[in-house]
Amino acid sequence: MAIVTKRLDRRLVMWALTVLLVLSNLVAAFASSLPVLLIARIMLGISLGGFWSMSAAMAMRLVPMRLMPRAMSIILTGVSVATVCAAPVGAYVGDIWGWRTAFMIAAVVGALALLVQVATIPKLPPAGTAGFRTLLEVMKRPMIRVALLVVLLVASGHFAGFTYVRPFLEKVPALDIETISLVLLAYGIGGFFGNFAGGFMAERSLKAAVSLAPLLIAFSALLLLVVGGSPVVAAIAVASWGFAFGAVPVGLQTWLVRAAPDQAESAGGLMVMTFQVAIALGAVFGGLLVDNTGVASAFAYCAAATLLAALAAFFLGPKPIDDPNS
Repeated sequence: MAIVTKRLDRRLVMWALTVLLVLSNLVAAFASSLPVLLIARIMLGISLGGFWSMSAAMAMRLVPMRLMPRAMSIILTGVSVATVCAAPVGAYVGDIWGWRTAFMIAAVVGALALLVQVATIPKLPPAGTAGFRTLLEVMKRPMIRVALLVVLLVASGHFAGFTYVRPFLEKVPALDIETISLVLLAYGIGGFFGNFAGGFMAERSLKAAVSLAPLLIAFSALLLLVVGGSPVVAAIAVASWGFAFGAVPVGLQTWLVRAAPDQAESAGGLMVMTFQVAIALGAVFGGLLVDNTGVASAFAYCAAATLLAALAAFFLGPKPIDDPNS
């Protein structure tokens, strides 16, 4: 995204991405065939990918650096709220008025977001350079490579394990559908509070923020693996998993921006790319593990990957001088 729009005001780019979001929902609402619906989802993917690659860089330019973690936690709160509310609200609207209406309402919400952006975001001329050479130069920075390794381990471990939480809850603690829904709701609520906890911690110690969140994911996965047969323990483990994963993006985005303040958009793009690759790898590897050895092996991989991420972040990650209050 930074490469394609390198000469444009970042405010205009954000507006364009939001317009694309609105159009994607309108195309989906009026889709007459599956290919058209797929095109709409591709448009949505471009919009969201561009937003995530730019969010940290824009936050850095809108607030003082010491408030960067707090700004990111506020931005990422939207994800947590959507995680908790969007699916049930969309399903409810779809059941009553049909799925096309759900997409039209999403388009209206996107249009309202665009109006807020137009009213509040100041002019943000492009800063730094952008290009494939710039991406390669950013990737050569040792701290960026460590941060991307942590992103890869955390995201692949999370999606390898959490993808199979629902079937695990059905089989091991033998929870009914209503209880599972409540447990997953607790996961979403945990993620909401995790965003703010991650920002609070990153303002005080970035090393602690990027180390403890993956460690808590590893602990939660191990808890399910070892004593997940208890419904109460399983519910607590899933909620703590959500809390930890909610804290992860805040610390990692802040870490990447501090490691490349002159190329924050390129660093953000690298994080999004690494995250997407990790999602695919985690899903594939988790599926292979489950097919061959069962759900427990996916949780074991999750625990191992996130533990390695925590160790890498602690021993190789941001030094005290990188922390905001040092």
